[in-house]
Amino acid sequence: MCPGRRVCAAVAAAAFAVYCVGVPSGPARAGSDEDATVILFSGRDIWRNGAFLYGGLVIAPGGFDQDGFLLKLLYSAGVYRYNAGSLGGTQVIGGEAIGAVLPGWRIKRGPLEGKFFVGPDFEYHPLWPDDPGNPLRGSAVGLRMAAEFWYEPTPTTMVAGDVSLTTIVSDNNARLAFGWRVLDDLVGGFYVGPEVQSFGSFGYRQLRLGAHISGLKTDDDEWSAGAGWAHDSEGRSGPYLRLGLVRRR
Repeated sequence: MCPGRRVCAAVAAAAFAVYCVGVPSGPARAGSDEDATVILFSGRDIWRNGAFLYGGLVIAPGGFDQDGFLLKLLYSAGVYRYNAGSLGGTQVIGGEAIGAVLPGWRIKRGPLEGKFFVGPDFEYHPLWPDDPGNPLRGSAVGLRMAAEFWYEPTPTTMVAGDVSLTTIVSDNNARLAFGWRVLDDLVGGFYVGPEVQSFGSFGYRQLRLGAHISGLKTDDDEWSAGAGWAHDSEGRSGPYLRLGLVRRR
């Protein structure tokens, strides 16, 4: 069990930023990668107790249209807040900087595409004021494992998901989304539908229920967004908003 529920909340607040970098590097439709060998991605996420940004790239030397080796490089940075039980309820502002180097492999079988990654995870978490009761503070190195999938059961529907786990205080996160393709004639089509997300660490959990837009293309860019309601194991609730951008080269 956690040595202090408010400390758990602090750990998971930073774990949430790791969720951001666990989001798939783009909701690519089957056959949409053409001759691309690099995918650039970035995004922002805002919720009641924190704001985060993330980005990076995925390199596929043999291209994204076939099975093969991948290399994912990513970063995340942000700030969050919590009340520290070990400091008599004092509000603490936490910062985070995360980087990971994740070799992986892509597998595609018809309308189903999967990506699998594992590699070193580097994190730095400063706190103001310092909170000795928070196990997620200072520098840490761990191992991150992640998986992503994209499935099109019909020409007008999709199912996407991802899961990520790091050995640093057992941060973990997962997302599942379903979508229907709309407005093909007007803007080239994109997906809309429900999503559910979960993340946590060291005895804390947060659950999100919302809606997403995926695969909205403008020139060389592909946009995604998500919004909804979050509730955590501390009894706190509030809205969230996520924006993402993908570009293929």
